[in-house]
Amino acid sequence: MNAIVLYQPEKIVFGAGTFRQLPDECKKKGLRRILTLYAAPLKSKAEELNQLLIVNGIEAQGMEYVGTEPTVAYFNTLLMVAKEQQPDTVIGIGGGSVLDTAKLIAALYDSDQQVENVFGKNLLQGRNCGLIGVPTTSGTGSEVSPNAILLDENTAEKKGIISPHLVPDSCYIDPELTTGLPPDITAETAMDALSHCIEAFTNKFSHPIVDNYALAGIQLIVKYLETAYHDGSDLEARTALALGSMYGGLCLGPVNTAAVHALSYGLGGKYHISHGLANAILLPEVMKFNQDACPEKYKAMAQVLGVRTAEEVIEKIRRLSARCGIPQKLTIIGIDASEVGNLADLAMNVTRLLVNNPREVSREDAINIYNALI
Repeated sequence: MNAIVLYQPEKIVFGAGTFRQLPDECKKKGLRRILTLYAAPLKSKAEELNQLLIVNGIEAQGMEYVGTEPTVAYFNTLLMVAKEQQPDTVIGIGGGSVLDTAKLIAALYDSDQQVENVFGKNLLQGRNCGLIGVPTTSGTGSEVSPNAILLDENTAEKKGIISPHLVPDSCYIDPELTTGLPPDITAETAMDALSHCIEAFTNKFSHPIVDNYALAGIQLIVKYLETAYHDGSDLEARTALALGSMYGGLCLGPVNTAAVHALSYGLGGKYHISHGLANAILLPEVMKFNQDACPEKYKAMAQVLGVRTAEEVIEKIRRLSARCGIPQKLTIIGIDASEVGNLADLAMNVTRLLVNNPREVSREDAINIYNALI
């Protein structure tokens, strides 16, 4: 059994209504100056939180995050605002893009390091600022992971920063905050979380500890996604997806993802396809490519999903994706055969993830996977 290191927040608060406990924690910790980075649709929630913090004698400022996936330039713009505020704690409220940005702001706003120089693994020198994550989608698991992703607009590449300093001090996972998600975002983010779990479970460097998280996440997401897609107010389904997403996030530090994510990065970086949607379209085809490389893992997934064979596992996930409105072909989202070679070139640059795949992926393999979806 290979050695493993687990990075997790010191405190994980999970459950409906737990967001309301956050001001009390900030007061008990003796925090003095808080910067809240929030997704634009969550402005009222963030303002409510900041007012409660102010009532408790804490200086609280809000900063709105606008857009989808963060670029280096946009991150640096927000970083300059944080430098003016000089917070002792940053709270991120939103999906993965907001949380990733909040994590990097907390680590870099009072640092001599530049974000352009810390892409990669363990290059961050530290973090002096407190950090709290509040996810409002059930997708990236960023609230419990040591990872953050930015788009380098100069190269059209999505680049990762992995460091234990990016793990939040605490996180509040409140499924009530996800009940307003539209069906398409519900499906895309949940499929992202599912890909985290499947890629960690079938990973070349998988580990029994992480396997437990991954299998539990797979079972929860496959069982409850369609319910949440059709009825966003179903709190049982939302809670199950939030838990499955958290399990996926806990897989990211010690094991991480593989070919699905590597092949999706070009779709996001160059063609601006949302991360969850790109992963959702690619996932069944990459699973098909990988199935013979780890038959015992597919057998275990079949058992928890109530089917018999690897082919049935893949088909079950493909059908779930289709029933939740995910396009089944890249052509439907505007990608045609002329772009496949460029996508393959971009994917082959993501060696930090391809090395995790249970089966080696050549450029020709990547082309074949993309072409199967054209």
